[in-house]
Amino acid sequence: MTRALRAAVIGCGNIADNHAAAYRDLTGVELVACTDVSPDRAERFAARHGTSAVGPDELFGLDLDLVSVCTPHPTHESVVTRAAAHGVHVLCEKPIAVELGSAARMVAACEAAGVALGVAFQRRFWPAAQRIRDAIDDGTLGTPVLGHASVLLHRDTSYYTADAWRGSWASDGGGVLMTQAVHNIDLLQWFMGDAVEVTANHTTVKHGEAIEVEDTAVATLRFASGGLATLAASTALTPGLGTRVRVLGGTGASAGLAEYPEGSEARIDVWAVPGAEAAESPFGPGFRADLTLPEINGSLAPLHTLQIVDFVNAVREDRDPAVTGREAAKSLAILTALYASAASGRPEQVPALKEEITS
Repeated sequence: MTRALRAAVIGCGNIADNHAAAYRDLTGVELVACTDVSPDRAERFAARHGTSAVGPDELFGLDLDLVSVCTPHPTHESVVTRAAAHGVHVLCEKPIAVELGSAARMVAACEAAGVALGVAFQRRFWPAAQRIRDAIDDGTLGTPVLGHASVLLHRDTSYYTADAWRGSWASDGGGVLMTQAVHNIDLLQWFMGDAVEVTANHTTVKHGEAIEVEDTAVATLRFASGGLATLAASTALTPGLGTRVRVLGGTGASAGLAEYPEGSEARIDVWAVPGAEAAESPFGPGFRADLTLPEINGSLAPLHTLQIVDFVNAVREDRDPAVTGREAAKSLAILTALYASAASGRPEQVPALKEEITS
């Protein structure tokens, strides 16, 4: 029999529970350990998931096969490259990094070590998202020519003050674009193709006393195919209106999905395909209360499980995971250009990973 893969979780914050639960319950995987810069947090986490808490320096002496990296964004590079140096496969939480050079070094380190690097964009595993991707691939929509993403969410100021790293450029890398809208930016580029130029503006309209990053942003994007898209994102709404992504294809058909409330499974809200037209309002008869962050994360757990199953199978089958480091870097490249455009006040080109990584 194939031996069980030995897994660990690095960083024991909010989203780490979804990773640990998936490993713990997955046949053929043993959740060996967890670690965190806070020993107390690691001990509590270990007790919840029936595993062992160890110090960061002890972790890679445990003969691990794979790890989930759930640490703050700017720390991803150091943790991922260390795992690669020990020959351990890595599933990293989004965004892959806060700076494109970091992403390039992570990709290079994992490729040189021959280990898989996956990045958690679990919303790609929504059946609604996969239906739209399939309709692009089979020609139902044709080449996407127009897209839109809206990320209209609620966050209390206490969300930003709960952890010292949130809300600063140095430790968070950005605001609503980097932390929340990155999922929808990923879906938009997955549908539309490679982005080449963006124009953006952002501001802080609600949480300015607690954060230095943006809580509201708008942008336009141009893609290599000639397609165009718009983006609107904010965490200043009360109540939140969830997220939407829509695509118009060259055939004239269009489709869209809606996630409401945040964290729920997205549904197709518009399927404007001749002969199969359908539409559904995500709001129903009225608005629902905003979910807490633990409730949102809990609702996303089945999607994390699907992506972790794919990642484990990729390790076993020696293939690429569904979302590789190279693929995840595409949304970071867009974010890099969005922030550059907001700073410069002019359109900015979407950068690429260093030539030696993308060749």
